[in-house]
Amino acid sequence: MRTKLCWFILPLAALATGCANKQETEAESVVPVQTAEVRRAPIRRVIHADGVLYPIDQAAVMPKISAPVRAFHVNRGDRVDKGQLLAELENADLTAAALETKGEYEQALSALRSTTAASVPDELIKAQLDVKATKQALEAAQTVYTSRQELFKQGALARRQVDEAQVAFVQAQTQYDAARQHLTSLEKVNKEEMIKAATAQVQIAKGRVDAAAAQLSYAEIRSPISGVIADRPLYPGEMATAGTPLLTVMDISRVVARANVPATEAAHLKVGDPATLSQGEGAAEVPGKVTVVSPAADPNTTTIQVWVEAANPGAHLKPGMAVRVSILADTIPGATVIPESALLPGAGGTSEVIVIGNDMIAHERAVQAGVRDDSSVEILSGVKPGERVVTAGGLGLREGGKVRFATPDGKEAGKDRN
Repeated sequence: MRTKLCWFILPLAALATGCANKQETEAESVVPVQTAEVRRAPIRRVIHADGVLYPIDQAAVMPKISAPVRAFHVNRGDRVDKGQLLAELENADLTAAALETKGEYEQALSALRSTTAASVPDELIKAQLDVKATKQALEAAQTVYTSRQELFKQGALARRQVDEAQVAFVQAQTQYDAARQHLTSLEKVNKEEMIKAATAQVQIAKGRVDAAAAQLSYAEIRSPISGVIADRPLYPGEMATAGTPLLTVMDISRVVARANVPATEAAHLKVGDPATLSQGEGAAEVPGKVTVVSPAADPNTTTIQVWVEAANPGAHLKPGMAVRVSILADTIPGATVIPESALLPGAGGTSEVIVIGNDMIAHERAVQAGVRDDSSVEILSGVKPGERVVTAGGLGLREGGKVRFATPDGKEAGKDRN
């Protein structure tokens, strides 16, 4: 009897165990998930790119002459103002040349004063007196020659004396003609023309003085901008070469991040768009704005270069540093939005979400994603506002799987909980 009772109990125990296992399996197949409601909300179009910092202004100060460096007045890292004296080059030869040209200029000025005051009137008066004197001499010679011809005809004078009078008359005529021609030349080249010529000589001399002064000034190296000395490769006594940078000055009171943005995204950008710069995840963001959107794409990368300018108080941002650039292109009102965590990768590079209906069954659905911001994604097609999508717990969940709502700590939640 006892043996029969055992055989009866054992099947019942096995049946109870099987039922318990079946209930546990069914319970385990219900996946706890967290969900969020698809909603309509504005979403920002934020474009991210990596950029490199540049100073707002920079000048490689190059000497215009080659000469040894006499002295430097700044070191690397010093702040300088526009026009400040940075260095001096040897200039003894240039100083001598400047003095020489100054003397030539003074001579030209003196000649102009003489021409204006006396030279032309004196020469003109002298030429007029010469004409008058030679005319009187010609008239006297002509009178002598005529009288001797009469006396010769009367036989009262020898032929030789007549010939002598004729020679004197011809000489007087020649002198008179020369005097008249000289006077005519002086009258043609009047006083104004001679003053103009003297003035031109003064201008030429003044040009030489200015050129020498400019050459002398090139020995003084001054800063073209305000900023910080970023480089000073030479030491006093070394040769500074014309056209080779002697110092580098950077203005880093503001910086410019240059970033390459895909052409499709750059089409949404314009000058003046607000932006931020950061040095990495968790770093402080520095506000700025777009100042340049290149009108042409880089043929090698097919990207558009965009410049973002930002203030740099304290000079914490250094030229050459890599930064993350975030630009707010625009805001799309009334977009269909889901949390970014709800978007899953699909087959063939597509995207999908898991939608939970009132039957608590999972449904895979392909979607077309649009704009993304820091935590949300715009959905162009595939879901409608009011539907619920899985935001956590969907890994491994398949089409038709049963789910239950859960809180972040794994406890069961009602349908209304996000």
